[in-house]
Amino acid sequence: MNTVKYKKMVEELTPKENRLSNMIISFIGGGLIGVIGTLIYLNLNKVYNSEDSISFMLLIFIIISAFLTCCGFADNLFSKLKCALIIPITGFAHSVSSSIIDYKKEGLINMGSNTFKLAGSVILYGTVSAIILTLVKVILNV
Repeated sequence: MNTVKYKKMVEELTPKENRLSNMIISFIGGGLIGVIGTLIYLNLNKVYNSEDSISFMLLIFIIISAFLTCCGFADNLFSKLKCALIIPITGFAHSVSSSIIDYKKEGLINMGSNTFKLAGSVILYGTVSAIILTLVKVILNV
């Protein structure tokens, strides 16, 4: 079988994704996460100052995401809600938690060394992006 026939066969058998549906699901799911985060923030803001309320709200999302990952529910939610859960801090918490779960049988050293295997790129590119944007801001003096 030549490569042209093979590529054509692979293209025919590969399931097509419905991008419009995925975008709508992600938009609505992300909006719901934003509303939930805002409600948590507003309730926490009654007791704590604004900075602490934001920190606690993010911590709540991290704990919930890690808990759902450990219980085995997160993969199903992530596949249904797409980028609505992957892009915010919940996706980061999920990737760290799932790495820990994958390597828990190999001991604490392997578990610790592989914790940021998936999330390492997020940390790297997030830091690099922050540095570049800060430099742009300083240069433009905004």
